[in-house]
Amino acid sequence: MKTRLLASAALLLAAQGHAAAQDPYLWLENIQGKDALQWVHQQNALTIKETEGWKSFPQLKRDILAVLDSSARIPAIEKIGDRYYNFWRDAQHPRGLWRSATLDEYRKADPAWETVLDLDKLAKDEKENWVWQGADCVKPRQDRCLIRLSRGGGDAAVVREFDLPAKRFLADGFVVPEAKSEVNWADRDTLYVATDFGKGSLTDSGYPRIVKEWKRGQPLAAAATLFEGKQTDISVNADGIDTAGHHYDVISQGTSFFSSDTYLKQDGKWLKLDKPGHVEASFHGPWLLLRPRQDWNVGGHDWKAGSLLAIKASDYLQGKRDVAALFQPSATTSLGGSAGTRDALILTVLDNVKSRLVEWKVVDGKWQSRPVAAPGYGSISVSAVDSDDSNDYFFTFTDFLTPTSLSLAHAGSDAREPLKQQPAFFDAKPYRIQQFFARSDDGTRVPYFVVARKDVKLNGKNPTLLYGYGGFEVSLTPYYSGTLGKAWLERGGVYVLGNIRGGGEYGPAWHEAALKHKRQKAYDDFSSIARDLARRGIADARHLGIKGGSNGGLLMGVMLTKYPQLFHAVVCQVPLLDMRRFNKLLAGASWMDEYGNPDQPADWAYIQRYSPYQNIRAGAKYPATLFATSTLDDRVHPGHARKMYAAMKAMGADVRYYERTEGGHGAAASHDEEARIAAMEYAFLWKELR
Repeated sequence: MKTRLLASAALLLAAQGHAAAQDPYLWLENIQGKDALQWVHQQNALTIKETEGWKSFPQLKRDILAVLDSSARIPAIEKIGDRYYNFWRDAQHPRGLWRSATLDEYRKADPAWETVLDLDKLAKDEKENWVWQGADCVKPRQDRCLIRLSRGGGDAAVVREFDLPAKRFLADGFVVPEAKSEVNWADRDTLYVATDFGKGSLTDSGYPRIVKEWKRGQPLAAAATLFEGKQTDISVNADGIDTAGHHYDVISQGTSFFSSDTYLKQDGKWLKLDKPGHVEASFHGPWLLLRPRQDWNVGGHDWKAGSLLAIKASDYLQGKRDVAALFQPSATTSLGGSAGTRDALILTVLDNVKSRLVEWKVVDGKWQSRPVAAPGYGSISVSAVDSDDSNDYFFTFTDFLTPTSLSLAHAGSDAREPLKQQPAFFDAKPYRIQQFFARSDDGTRVPYFVVARKDVKLNGKNPTLLYGYGGFEVSLTPYYSGTLGKAWLERGGVYVLGNIRGGGEYGPAWHEAALKHKRQKAYDDFSSIARDLARRGIADARHLGIKGGSNGGLLMGVMLTKYPQLFHAVVCQVPLLDMRRFNKLLAGASWMDEYGNPDQPADWAYIQRYSPYQNIRAGAKYPATLFATSTLDDRVHPGHARKMYAAMKAMGADVRYYERTEGGHGAAASHDEEARIAAMEYAFLWKELR
């Protein structure tokens, strides 16, 4: 293996900038290949030996695991029937328990939960590496549920029907084999199934292209085809949607990552909704909600991208277009989310990346709004308790220093009943939160949050961790993390959260400002924050570390190769790095809307300028880097991290590598493994940035 790596290193120098066919590390893309896995085990062993030998590692892992396993965490709940359900993992139940309680019981400090499904026992009995992926129970009775179980934590899952009152899987119930499926209830005896039906049934992105209607008692092979998308689509799916006493059967055809066509079942026929592909459609009671991603003229009015418009679904289908505007963005505001109760729609609005709430109701046939009193300078999320029968909703508030709280709120009132309060995992009194704005290369003001001690010395020598993402219209908002507090802040670190272009903090326009050929704007923004931190005396390059995952891992790769002088340590998680081949690996083809198509010369001309794997240079001085990925990540191919690390190591760069063998794109399969990886990352950062 050593000989092979040395030979590959020599080849790499000659292969810079050449086609993927000349890639000397292409063999590492064979995810389960014998040679590749042997290589992974060797690199893991080296990293474990080094990092776990660092003085700070053992205590860091203990502190992080204590937070993850704490019984005082808030159990997130979902109302199913008359009870409230929660999925819970701790030291005694590493794979987890699906359990339930009444609301009165949940209100208690120590509820008496009733176990519905013990995943550890199920995995042991069935000799499977099951990881919970969620449950969906059919309305109105909600006595039958579809449970998704993943082998090891990837996106692909087995879907099995569960008898909720009997607390067991149905022996003759619905079962959809392992795949990246979208399986939803049409009614109690009918499923909409989009899955891998064999050759030709998947899109280029690896998602289902065909939707079928599967009746109880039929073999899956006999299910009737409802819709077939195109090979070039992202995916298709169908769903039966229940909202505020209304039911809709909908087929969604994802024609690209940011556009879709919608088909609505009317009188037994599927009718295509008359709307542009960039307009997202959803439903609230009798109302059709429309959110354009681009400026849109409808009903004789010009509506900005990111607006939220409402019209009765029946009126829209009849050709009427007199929509009501429930939200219109401004220079500082964007729509963060919405939740529909029986009679109200609660909107979360981001105003300079801080949350506020607006409540809408229909009074005498017209929409009326009112602001909802809520804390500022933090993040609010809301979800309906039961959109068919109740105007109650769950209200969650958090910021970097305020432990998350969960309350029961009621449409029409500002009163809230506290239900749960997360404990303080660290003493927040010495710290403060500040928001600053860096000036990017083109003059754009880019916001970022800083969490630091009130008495922080502005001498540039504070160990500082800057986190970023900047893609797919994803907004990064303030959040409370006991792990961050214990492992970083309490030990003297400064934490920074960057809100760069490509994200959704200021709506679709903020995202599109860094789309495709404009991608460099995101990298300009992130590097401008690094320079602003140095200018303010918070951290110079010697004391600044950065971290990001997935698209944020690509961001880390670009910072590593194009801006190495600005940072001293990089944590690069589940990253995209080889942008020459990203569209050929796993779900990569679905992201060409975001990055462009590297097989098109015009697109490759701008992609190649930042693609990290193609921009490694022999003799360059790079900051110390830790690459972390997962063998079972079936979204972002682990080959990205494998190849980048191998190439940099062969050049003598200061790099480390860890690939977990369980867990998918999002997280490890157990708290113990999650704590190990987090401790590894923080120990690495402390070693480099002190």
